[in-house]
Amino acid sequence: MKHDFYDVKNRKKVKAEVTEFKTYGKGTQKRYAFRAKTSDGRPLTAFVSKDKWEAAKGK
Repeated sequence: MKHDFYDVKNRKKVKAEVTEFKTYGKGTQKRYAFRAKTSDGRPLTAFVSKDKWEAAKGK
């Protein structure tokens, strides 16, 4: 699955393949994120809604 990420180093949006579904925090402070890597190996993170995260993880 591809998703739009913001590449901070290049200061532009990039479309990358999601490699990991990650959660941060616990309890009511939980945040949901997609993780990916750029072509040169740098990590990318995009925070998404719980609904979008669960829908993508179910595929």
